Amino acid sequence: MPATKITINNNGNIRIEGDFEILDPQGKAFGLAGRTAIGLCRCGHSKNKPFCDGSHNAAAFSDNVAARDLPPPKPKI
Repeated sequence: MPATKITINNNGNIRIEGDFEILDPQGKAFGLAGRTAIGLCRCGHSKNKPFCDGSHNAAAFSDNVAARDLPPPKPKI
């Protein structure tokens, strides 16, 4: 299995491909039925959160993405 790849799509979802698992806040894994690619909701309108159901289209979700460098993390005190 190749490394996990995460793509933030313009005006759409977060696509995860590769070897991964998705956990709820209690650490229980979602059953992904063997999928090696999944879309996660970014617009907040999906009826199947955290998974994308395409609702971003009807909601006219608009957010273009450009890769950038994050600043260094703040030191832990």
